[in-house]
Amino acid sequence: MSIDSPGFTIDLRKLRLLREVEQRGTVAAAASALHLTPSAVSQQLAGLARELDVPLLEKQGRGVRLTGHARVLLGHAHAIEAQLERARADLAAFDDGLVGEVRVATLPTAVAAVLGPAMAQLRAERPALRVRARDADPVGAIRALDAGEVDVAITVDHPGGPRRDDPRYARIDLITDILDVVLHEDHPLARGRTVDLGLLAGEEWISGNPHDACAAIADNACAAAGFIPDVRHWTVEYDALAALVSAGAGVGLLPRLAQPLRFGNVRTVPVAGPPPARLVYAITRAGRPADATTSIVLQKLREVAAARHDATSPLVP
Repeated sequence: MSIDSPGFTIDLRKLRLLREVEQRGTVAAAASALHLTPSAVSQQLAGLARELDVPLLEKQGRGVRLTGHARVLLGHAHAIEAQLERARADLAAFDDGLVGEVRVATLPTAVAAVLGPAMAQLRAERPALRVRARDADPVGAIRALDAGEVDVAITVDHPGGPRRDDPRYARIDLITDILDVVLHEDHPLARGRTVDLGLLAGEEWISGNPHDACAAIADNACAAAGFIPDVRHWTVEYDALAALVSAGAGVGLLPRLAQPLRFGNVRTVPVAGPPPARLVYAITRAGRPADATTSIVLQKLREVAAARHDATSPLVP
């Protein structure tokens, strides 16, 4: 195989022999250092010369010396050896969770709450550990996890989602995200300390699509209050929901992680009684937490969430 061949490659073991000859001065000394016979070293170096189609050794008296081709090759061999040392160090660091990459699919509302702060802390503590984030709704996050496109999903329970005891996954609960009623500031209930959902039975509602986690929570909360909400508008964007409330199009329920709102003429009011809530959790494929980098990211998410007032209590491993 010539150096012009598309499949050009170099046997690193033979490069090491050439380095030893350079350092020891003779084939015999190199062979002794490597616990080989001089003939074995000579044969392998001759094979390397044939593979590269360049001379590597030339006779000098009773010994040999390196050719110009060999010295050019050794210049690269030193760089290759240094890169291999870095590779060894990186592999060891990866096992310690110091180096690597963890891909995360996350709810947009969870970025500011947990993922962003976790990434900031990890950047300071483990600068060679990279976290790659992408937005995903609950369905999309689990699909990406199942497809191996991400290592961790930060999501919420949703219709059709995995059960807590699903053996395919490992799960860590992070935040209890309470939903509040969103009302136009002119609504008669907008200034109350709490709102009885039953008093909104006759209102027009804004909700998500049937597969949206918050839509399911809102439906269940309204059902517990004794009515089915009259949904006139559908959106999965919380900012759009608030905009519709701001326009006087109806009322809705909004997670606290999506607050504060940028619309000045809307108010969020807690629900009277047990509040509707969604549980934000991190999930990965079963066995993945054994990976050092993934384990460190999960632990950091747990720590950040635990420092919040809305952390789940107790945290579920």
